[in-house]
Amino acid sequence: MRAIILLLTMLGAVFLGTTSVLAEVKPTPTLSSYDAALAERLGADERGMKRYVLVMLTTGPNSDLPKPEQTELFSGHMTNIGRLADEGKLIVAGPLVKNDRNYRGIFIFDVTTEEEAKTLLATDPAVAAGVLSFETYGLYGSAALKETFAIHKRIDKTSH
Repeated sequence: MRAIILLLTMLGAVFLGTTSVLAEVKPTPTLSSYDAALAERLGADERGMKRYVLVMLTTGPNSDLPKPEQTELFSGHMTNIGRLADEGKLIVAGPLVKNDRNYRGIFIFDVTTEEEAKTLLATDPAVAAGVLSFETYGLYGSAALKETFAIHKRIDKTSH
């Protein structure tokens, strides 16, 4: 009997200690309920998704141009990225780390067809010069991707 009382006392102490720890744990905030206006503004379907075009930038056939020419082309490439982002056509862009497939970077365009993406790619000086080539793929992703550059501007210390 004494063993049972001792066991119950120990369990009670553990329980009381656990409840005090649990009282300190704050629940994770939940996202608000469905926002129809936001979904419509972003072009979301019933799943909160939409179509985009993913571009894999690759090393092009003219990647051996002299360094000053490459520097000028990549300056134009970066300017073009900024312009397309400002227009809302380019929603994600970034370089890839060195890899054995010669992938150099990615773009995600807010267009629905690969033809539309190719038209936008033709405006890139590095692509036009053949320093970069590309592969295009249809992508079905979260409509929230459209908010990427707006959020990025708020966290990029170099753009202020």
